[in-house]
Amino acid sequence: MRDEESGDRQDADVVLGDDWIAPDSTVEKELRDSRARRSLFSLNRSPLTRKIITFNLIALNVLAAGILWLNSSRDTLALQRADATLAQAELIADVFEMQLPEGVPVSLGSSDGIDVAATIGSLELRRGTKVMIFDAGSFLVGEAGGPPALATGPAAGRDTMISNFLDQLWQGISGLFSYFQQPPALDLEDRLRQQIEAGDPATARVEAGTGEAGETLFTAFSPIRQGTNIIGSVALVAAAPEIDSAVSAERERVLQMFVIATLVSIGLSLVLASTIANPISDLADAAEIGRDRNKSQGNSRRIRIPDLTARPDEIGRLSGALRGMVAALYDRIDANEQFAADVAHEIKNPLASLRSAIGSLRIVKKDEHRDKLLNVIEHDVRRLDRLVSDISNASRLDSELVKEEEQEFNLLEMLGNLGQFLGEDARKKGIEFITDLPEKPIRINGLEPRLAQVFVNLITNAISFCEDGDAIRVWARRRDNRVLVVVEDTGPGIPEEALQKIFKRFYSQRPENDFGNNSGLGLAISKQIVEAHGGVIWAENIRPTEADITSEPLGARFVVGLPV
Repeated sequence: MRDEESGDRQDADVVLGDDWIAPDSTVEKELRDSRARRSLFSLNRSPLTRKIITFNLIALNVLAAGILWLNSSRDTLALQRADATLAQAELIADVFEMQLPEGVPVSLGSSDGIDVAATIGSLELRRGTKVMIFDAGSFLVGEAGGPPALATGPAAGRDTMISNFLDQLWQGISGLFSYFQQPPALDLEDRLRQQIEAGDPATARVEAGTGEAGETLFTAFSPIRQGTNIIGSVALVAAAPEIDSAVSAERERVLQMFVIATLVSIGLSLVLASTIANPISDLADAAEIGRDRNKSQGNSRRIRIPDLTARPDEIGRLSGALRGMVAALYDRIDANEQFAADVAHEIKNPLASLRSAIGSLRIVKKDEHRDKLLNVIEHDVRRLDRLVSDISNASRLDSELVKEEEQEFNLLEMLGNLGQFLGEDARKKGIEFITDLPEKPIRINGLEPRLAQVFVNLITNAISFCEDGDAIRVWARRRDNRVLVVVEDTGPGIPEEALQKIFKRFYSQRPENDFGNNSGLGLAISKQIVEAHGGVIWAENIRPTEADITSEPLGARFVVGLPV
């Protein structure tokens, strides 16, 4: 651990295990200022953070609503209470039926044959239960018990702040929409009469509803029979305070857990969003800072992408990819600048020779000197023409390698065709041309014309260095997941100091009598094509024994390795 008083800063800060923050030393001052302005919970500046929180809360709300809506315990309690209420109404109807005389007409309205008031008065009803007796004409003839609403109140004295608040809020919203279309309120007698007339008077049934205060009410109807005749109905209205109490208590617990889960979800969403949104914002800010700098005059500097590659996630991969892209872009820019400088340098040589020859041509008198200078001028013009053509091809190579589509082809068939065509040129110079290719095809993916250009360059180079009596051998072998193509000759070999330079642009190691006939771009282009295909290329000398590296080479060997 470093001493805080020393002012040293750690290379990285670790937050939540994998939220690696790039140190200030690797980012621009503008990016550090942007970090200082951006707090950990900056919702107003991070749409991604708002989306993460919103989607997490939507899922949590759906879960809580489902729990409250699919309340199986309430349904079970309601079913049990409904059955009990119906059984109590049927029992009261049986009490009336047992007191009816046989064979004598009975009228409940006039108490003819049965004392309705005395019978109701003898019943013991639980608190919050009300009984009403209706005759065959649905007229009320007797009642007992207190109003059901008096038996219901707050959930058994339990404090349900959240539930009460939501109920009041819902009632307020419902009242706004139903203010102009409220139906006229009916008293209990009229409501029960309508229910009796709407149903089958001969069937015992129970209905659930709510009272004026929102309490749960169960209304049971049971017919009073004298033989086969229905002389009246029993209507029993019972409140269910235990159901309301249990439901309110359970709903309150669910809502309390929902509030806690909401706070936890928001906190975790903010932390998660900070580990995602803040690094992405850093990457975007760094790119925008570099873009704005490049737009301003005289303040063009390289873009520095924060290094988040220590993160073992997609953001770390994104940071590494962006840094690699920026590095490759700047490498390409540097290469183009170097290429432009090399082109200018290479063109100056023949131009200087032309200027000197033309200046000398004006003052020479003898025809043989004039002819010699004209030959020099013609040679330099051809050299410039060849140099410009090769430079043009090299400058187009990068874009063509990116644009062209790779296809599968038979490498051995291509090498055979090249050997047959270029072998004729070698034999005309008295050079033996040998091809040693396997019989089984070797198929690879790549740009066939470009790879053919590589092997044409290698074979023509070998032909140009060989003389009458020398030999050139082209052979190929497959090794696991790669293929080696070798072009070797019995020419003078490659000077040791040139082995590491021959693949550089504009470098040429030729005899004096062949000076100016090559631009020095052939091997550089070949290396660029091979590396674009994921391969390697190198050159070496063929020696009689590897133990003696000072021995004279027997020839040169160029090796191309390509993936299969």
